[in-house]
Amino acid sequence: MTKTMSLVLEMERIANALGAEQGDASQVSLPSVAEKIAQSLGVRAGEVGILAVSLRWRHLRFLVPEELKKVGSIPLSSNLALAARTARDSRPEIENNFAAARHTTVFEGVRLKGEPAEAIQKLISAPILLDGKVIGVIQISRKGTTPASAGPDFTADDLGKILALCKPLAKLLRHIPDE
Repeated sequence: MTKTMSLVLEMERIANALGAEQGDASQVSLPSVAEKIAQSLGVRAGEVGILAVSLRWRHLRFLVPEELKKVGSIPLSSNLALAARTARDSRPEIENNFAAARHTTVFEGVRLKGEPAEAIQKLISAPILLDGKVIGVIQISRKGTTPASAGPDFTADDLGKILALCKPLAKLLRHIPDE
């Protein structure tokens, strides 16, 4: 069994347990989930972003990395934020030349604990769907000073692994209150 499939099964088990107990997501450590996702995809923990859609305020808010929670949110109407486009269009994207694309850089400037301050060079962005509605976005990045130093390009296989994680992630995120 692959690392990703093992992680998908573990997340499904946790999400189902939460649903059965009508519990809340405080029982689940999203940073721990992000760490496991990072390990299964061969990236650093700070290169995993999980965002929740706030329908009340019409924006995306970071759940992880935790340091980005305090920085602000991303309006769903933003034309520069790939995460907003992913949420609006409900379509995954692979961007292996992300640093060259026009995008919002405010979140890249935030130094994450234990991580070097590097630009995002490559990015996969995928919607997290629950009952056909986008409730969040997962973004996996590769950071570095150059595209070559960031590591290999993301592939369709990488996207498939991320999409497999989205269903159990949705089951976890539905227990997180809208802020």
